[in-house]
Amino acid sequence: MKIEIINTGSELLLGTTLNTHGAWMGTELMGLGLRVQRQTTVPDGDAIIAALTEALERSDVVIVTGGIGPTSDDICREAAAAVLGVDLIYDEAALRSLEAFFASRGRPMAESNRKQALNPVGADILPNPNGTAPGIYAPPRMSGDRLCALFLLPGPPSEMKPMFREEVTPRLRSLAGVESDHTLQILRFTGIGESDFHEGLDVELSTIDDLEVGYCARPAEVDLRLIGNAESVSKAAVMAQTAFAHQCFSTCDESLEQVVVRILTEQNKKLSLAESCTGGRIASRVTDVSGSSAVFTHGFVTYANEAKVEMIGVDADLIDTHGAVSEEVALAMAEGALKKSGADISASVTGIAGPTGGTEDKPVGTVWIGIATPTKSYAIHRCHNRGREIFKQVVSQTALDLIRKELLSDQT
Repeated sequence: MKIEIINTGSELLLGTTLNTHGAWMGTELMGLGLRVQRQTTVPDGDAIIAALTEALERSDVVIVTGGIGPTSDDICREAAAAVLGVDLIYDEAALRSLEAFFASRGRPMAESNRKQALNPVGADILPNPNGTAPGIYAPPRMSGDRLCALFLLPGPPSEMKPMFREEVTPRLRSLAGVESDHTLQILRFTGIGESDFHEGLDVELSTIDDLEVGYCARPAEVDLRLIGNAESVSKAAVMAQTAFAHQCFSTCDESLEQVVVRILTEQNKKLSLAESCTGGRIASRVTDVSGSSAVFTHGFVTYANEAKVEMIGVDADLIDTHGAVSEEVALAMAEGALKKSGADISASVTGIAGPTGGTEDKPVGTVWIGIATPTKSYAIHRCHNRGREIFKQVVSQTALDLIRKELLSDQT
């Protein structure tokens, strides 16, 4: 089934409003075993008619968001009626629902709101208990030989999402003959790339029936997307976890920082951080997670050498002898943060983000990451010369993964 989404609204193209509808609907449709084939964004006005005309010719289902409000630029009803070649008439039930909506809030209904009860002849009104704009469903027969179903949905997510689930999903099930839901599972890995999956797993995954496999790569992270029946997805997930046991940090679409906070919470442990080259990026990621206040105690941003000495007690002679970007200083930073905070585990990062500051011995991208617990401490060396922003993200990812692995090692 070819499904196309048309998002309407000049604000989406001006950049003043972030368009999230397509991503959300894509996820919803995956659960039905359906896919979005195309997504288009058009401004308010006549462009909607052209977009609808083209979409109805090439698609089996067209879903339009926005443009069914009460203002002069909301013309999706008129556009749909014109493209389908039918008249618009007032739907009495929709009009009464609108009047009741305003009455329940003690507000008079403006005359302009009456247009929201207009409906193309032959189409169904989709109730909207969360707002004033009812949706519209034109079944395939209304588009003639094109046999394309058309949905008009409100733009605000608080209205669109419940209408999609309550009104659109059942109709799509019927149109597509969907009898059972597909399973979607996302496994997340760090420390490997897409090519590792190609070499070590793709052939094996291809032997599993009724399974769709996809990858999404980001700096220092790869998501493996599995879609199919429950048995096939479960078999593939086990296969992937077995092949890359140490690199798989989530089997339920958790971020690495969410995993770290969850493990800390389960183990009733506290974390502290000492950051130089990442400038607080790791602490920011940790504190983005709800519940982190129960497990995260201190975040020292010791960017200058003086801060390393004064805030977490790094020996100045150590910096003079080995340099700020060194194994010795990374260890001292992690141990100092552990001592100052009284946490159960501390991590440190010190490196050269670039594009300047590198030397022959320590090129741009060099980083040392330290880990300290009450019983041991160690540091690892990496080099990530891919630009300042990516450097900071990759280093924060590596540090969080070291924390994760250290916490898990205590359980074995």
